Amino acid sequence: MVKKVSKIPKGKIKPFLESQKEKLEVQKTNRIKPILKDLIGTEDPDDLMLEILDALKETTSSPEAGNFYTFVYKPKTPNIRYDSNPLVAVMNVYSWGFSGINFHWGENRQYTFQEVIGPLHIVDKNEIDDLRRITFMRIRINN
Repeated sequence: MVKKVSKIPKGKIKPFLESQKEKLEVQKTNRIKPILKDLIGTEDPDDLMLEILDALKETTSSPEAGNFYTFVYKPKTPNIRYDSNPLVAVMNVYSWGFSGINFHWGENRQYTFQEVIGPLHIVDKNEIDDLRRITFMRIRINN
């Protein structure tokens, strides 16, 4: 039987494991930091949104007031300006949809469930500031 020899000195294993656990917790608690650190400033908002949605794997179809979400949005109302990649703090939930502060617009907006494309991606409170630093807002006019 071959005995494995650790490269970590005796007495240092526990501190090493603790430091690795802390690193994993930081990565887990802010999924946006890796995206933010790789930005060069010329990225397309829709490409950034795809990266963000990929990082925010936890999703729901039922928002809750007081929580934060990002999602893809396509309204049916013709000739209105809209943000297709909103970042929203949900204030109220209704049978038809929800309303909340869109951080890109800086104002309250309403969203119908039928016009949300795909799931709502759950954003943790500690990720909001980093997401606000990423220019993934995409203003469009619905035709």
